[in-house]
Amino acid sequence: MISRPLELSSRVAAPARDWDWLFFVNGGLIVLFFFLFGSRFVLAPGLGTDFRLPTAAVSGLGASATTQVISLKAGGLIFTDSGQLSLVQLKSWLKREASTSKQPVLLVRASSDVSMEDLTRVYNAAEEAGFSRVVWAAEAPR
Repeated sequence: MISRPLELSSRVAAPARDWDWLFFVNGGLIVLFFFLFGSRFVLAPGLGTDFRLPTAAVSGLGASATTQVISLKAGGLIFTDSGQLSLVQLKSWLKREASTSKQPVLLVRASSDVSMEDLTRVYNAAEEAGFSRVVWAAEAPR
């Protein structure tokens, strides 16, 4: 009984062995690109899964276009597109970012467990830096 009537395996050519070095070049390029263009947030601490915005019934009424965004978490964690910053570093970052546009507007995404004292410090720092508005992010209640 013939189990393979066309005998295709006998007609297939063996793979060429002269391209084996290309695997190592590809691997080296991938590693190089990760080092050169890799995100600084891959191994850095982030917002996590327990980040929750506060809810407000009129959350969409004050919506406007913003030029910069920061995220606050309890314990003084401040995240920008430049990475994690302290409050002192945030003040210099805000001054630098406020000078990049005519009417800078800051969006603050603060977790619902951030203290009012921290929110006030960020608001005062943004006002001193020259931001024309500070917008607080909130979600509509479900």
